[in-house]
Amino acid sequence: MIDLYYWTTPNGHKITMFLEEAGLPYRIVPINIGKGEQFAPDFLKISPNNRIPAIVDHAPADGGGPLSVFESGAILLYLADKTGRFLPADLRGRNEALQWLFWQMGGLGPMAGQNHHFATYAPEPIPYAIERYVKETSRLYAVLDRRLAGREFIAGDYSIADMACYPWIVPHERQRQNLADFPNLARWFAAIGARPATVRAYERARSVNSVQGMSEEAKRVLFGQDAGTLKSPPKA
Repeated sequence: MIDLYYWTTPNGHKITMFLEEAGLPYRIVPINIGKGEQFAPDFLKISPNNRIPAIVDHAPADGGGPLSVFESGAILLYLADKTGRFLPADLRGRNEALQWLFWQMGGLGPMAGQNHHFATYAPEPIPYAIERYVKETSRLYAVLDRRLAGREFIAGDYSIADMACYPWIVPHERQRQNLADFPNLARWFAAIGARPATVRAYERARSVNSVQGMSEEAKRVLFGQDAGTLKSPPKA
């Protein structure tokens, strides 16, 4: 059994997508990040960066005690190694998939996240910031679109690279991107969205959190953090 410490964000969806694809038994432990639950001492023992997702594997391959993993990319890699699925076994294929996993972790996710923040959540519009991140998101979409030319998936067969990227494309309208401008990406996006495991993963998300939008209290909790936050966690 795997405990998944989760909230309904793109990084959270990556892990439910993998677990549903692999058919691994798991239990969702909701961590409502808008209420500051990510600062609970027990959660910080698992995820010291006070971010979701995180997992605890109660049956790790080494036969030892429960093993915890934080950071969504590390979790995907751990689960791929645990199951022997969704990551090529050969040297070149594995490295190709991992390059695109890290591309998402270091590029698509952070840049789209800043896009979301300045275009949707900032208390007042900052045109330069909005333009900066909308343009960079567009560039990254173009990189992925070019990669998918003549390919069904990002790195050979369906892999953790695809699972990492897909949830960050789901909010493309909020990111002010038109998928019609990226035909290869649009085809890939539709194919992954139609996978039964993807459908189940997003159904789980709706069962955990059906609230649309973000309250002012949640914005204060999420966007007001600094070094002192861990000493005096904010509460909604």
